This record gives sequence, C-alpha cells and structure tokens, in this order.
Amino acid sequence: MASLIDIRRRIKSVKNTQQITKAMKMIAAARLRRSQDRVIAARPYAATLEATLSSVASRIPPKDDGSPAHPLLEVREEKRVVVVTVTGDKGLCGGFNTNINRATGLFLKDAEGRGVEKLQMVTLGRKGNDFWKRRPYEIVDGRPGIFLKFGYDTAAEIARKLAASFVANEIDAVYVIYNEFKSVLTQIVRTKRLLPVELPEQKGDTGTDYLYEPAPDVILGRLLPRHMEFQLYRAMLESAAAENAARMTAMDGASKNAGDMIGSLTLTYNRARQARITKELIEIVSGAAALD
Repeated sequence: MASLIDIRRRIKSVKNTQQITKAMKMIAAARLRRSQDRVIAARPYAATLEATLSSVASRIPPKDDGSPAHPLLEVREEKRVVVVTVTGDKGLCGGFNTNINRATGLFLKDAEGRGVEKLQMVTLGRKGNDFWKRRPYEIVDGRPGIFLKFGYDTAAEIARKLAASFVANEIDAVYVIYNEFKSVLTQIVRTKRLLPVELPEQKGDTGTDYLYEPAPDVILGRLLPRHMEFQLYRAMLESAAAENAARMTAMDGASKNAGDMIGSLTLTYNRARQARITKELIEIVSGAAALD
C-alpha cells in the first residue's frame, strides 16, 4: 500500500489537474458562445443563397453543345479528386479529430475502390495536417494553425484556388469532410461535395416570371463562386463551433472524473491513516501490558 505522503501528493496532483480542466471548460464555453452565434447567423444566408442559385439556374438553358451554363456546374468522371479535411489545431476535445481522420481515411479507401486515379488533400487544422503528412497522400495545401484566426477571406482564398484548378480541368471533384455542430453534446461528421457545385432542386413552380438585371447567366456567374466560397467558410465555422463544444464536454467529463478520483483517494488516505493510528495504539497498549 502507498504511504500517506504518496497519497497526499497524488491528491494534490489530481486537484491541480482538476483546476486546469475546469479552466479549459470555461474557456471553451466562452468560445463556443461566440462561434455558435457565427454559425447560427451563417445558416440563413447559406439557405437563401442556395434557393436563389437554384431559381436562377432553372431559368438558364444548357449551352448548344449540351454543357452546363457555368463551368463550376460541369459534372465529370471522377479520376482526380481533392479532399478537404477540416480538423482542429489542438487536442483535448474527445474524439473530435479522430472521427474526422477516420472518416477521411474511409473516404479515401472508397475513392480508390471507385477507380479514382489521383487523390490530393487540403488539410485545414494542425491535427489533420500532422496526421496525413505521415501517410502516402499528397497534401497540396496544408494549413496548420488556421483556426487561431480565420475569416471569410481565408476560406475564399482556398476556394478560389480549388475552383481555378477545377475550371482548368486539373481536378474533377472537390469534397470537404468536417464536423457539423448540432448541439453541445452532438457533432456529426459530414462529407459534402464542393465541386462541381450541386444545387438543390427548386421546390415547386409558382409560375412567376422575373426580369433579371443583369442577365441570369451573369448573375449565376457571380453567385456560383461566392456560393462555393461560403460553403467552405460555413464548414470551417461549423467545425470551430463543434470543436469548442467537444472540448467543453470533454473537460467537463475530465473534471468530474478528477472529482471522483479525489474522493476515492481521500477515502483511501483516511483508511490508511486510521489503520496507522490503530496500529500505533495497539503497540502502546501492548507495551504497557508488557511492563505490567
């Protein structure tokens, strides 16, 4: 059995750890509030943008050669694919990063099974970059530390590079894998196709005709790149909120486990101390009896 000094030291060590986990939980909670507000504010804009694009695209006929109205809508056989994996920059957030890396690995294996000849990766977040740079996949754009400070301009820069490669026929498709924020306790891994842009079907037809200024094809040409940029930006916002939620939940669980361990160690300490006192009393009584 460990000595009383060792048990006291361990109790002190666990208490120090508990203070750290509680502080990290409070920091994650504060960051979650801000990131959650950004996600909630972005969702209506994304839904309205999709509806607008769908309405405009439905009024533009295909070109004479049968190709779509815009190069970003062109669906090709997927032989060269880029996977954008969105992880966190830090750990201590449960299975947040592990789930993304696992989902990415499954997607890559499935893509190879479908006959994809060339797989490239864009890693957003330090954990994903560190994980995949040790694997036999080409990372064309690694962004460790991106979530320390990011905005729409950061996502737009990455999206424009991917769109330029797609239009130049260097790649055939782009997918993004990220954690979607649902609640503090729930984060769902999503795999979404960024390119070619996949627009939802327009629900119903009101029969209303509109006059567009400028022409519908010009509007589509301006909105489609913005739509792709915002989809990537939204994925990063969702991931940031999900990471903070996962870290807050993990640190809350760690704090509770530390409390349970402190209680168990305190009980062990009291029993050992009681046994030591009892032993000393027995030795005193035995010594007194021997003198008699």
